[in-house]
Amino acid sequence: MDGILRCTRYAFGPNRLHYCGPDVNSEIGAYLEHGSSDPGLEHLLKQFQNMYPYLKHIASANHIRDHFDDRVVEAYWIGNALLENTEKRTLYNHFVNDRKITKKMGKKDFSHITGKIASGAVPHHSFHVFDVWKRANTLGLENTLEVIDECRISWGKVTKIDGPYVYAEIESLAYRDGKLFLDKPIVKKLARRLESEYDIEQMKAGDLITIHWSVPCEVISQKQLAMLKHYTLKHLVLANQTL
Repeated sequence: MDGILRCTRYAFGPNRLHYCGPDVNSEIGAYLEHGSSDPGLEHLLKQFQNMYPYLKHIASANHIRDHFDDRVVEAYWIGNALLENTEKRTLYNHFVNDRKITKKMGKKDFSHITGKIASGAVPHHSFHVFDVWKRANTLGLENTLEVIDECRISWGKVTKIDGPYVYAEIESLAYRDGKLFLDKPIVKKLARRLESEYDIEQMKAGDLITIHWSVPCEVISQKQLAMLKHYTLKHLVLANQTL
C-alpha cells in the first residue's frame, strides 16, 4: 500500500460528510474502489487544508521529500517515531506562520496550544482533534463529545462480519467530572463498502482495525495499535489540562 492511497482511506470518512477537503468524495471513493493512486489523487489530497500541512511539517522535520511517504502518513494518522523528531519551536512556527491559527482562535485560546506544545504535544491527528480543531472549530461543527469521538482515529477489534456490516469492540470517548477519557469497550456496528476490492474488505473476526467517522480504514498490527493508543492518550491528558 502506498502512502497516498493509505492516506485516502483516512480522508474518505470526513470527506463523504463534507467536513474536510474539497467536494471530491466520488473521485476519491473511485480510487479506493480500484485500489490505485496517481498524481491526480495526490492533487486532491493536497487540497485538504487541515491534513496536508501536517504531512508537510512531519516530512520536513524528518528530511523526507515525499509528503505522502508511507512513514509520514502513518505518523500523522497512527503515530510512529517520526513524531519525536519534530521540534517544539518548528511546531509552534507551523501553527503561527503556516497555518495562521492565531487568527482563527484568538490569542487566549492559542496560548493553550503553545502550552501543550511546551508540554510535549506532537503533530499527531489526536492533538489536532482534542486541542487545535476543538478551539479553532475549523469544520464549523459544534464540539460535542460524539463529534470529537468520531473525528479522532479510534481502534477496534472485529468481533463479527455480517454482509455489509462489521461489528467491532471499541473504547468510546466519554466525559465525566470535567475530564475526557476512554470508556469501557462496547460493540459498534460499522458499514463497509462491499464493492471495494482493497484489503480492508477482507477483514475477519479478531482483526484490529482503525476507524475514522465510522469508516473502517485499515487492519493494523499490535505495534501500530500501541502507537495509536500512546499518542491518543498522551494528547487526551494534555487536553484535559485546559477543558
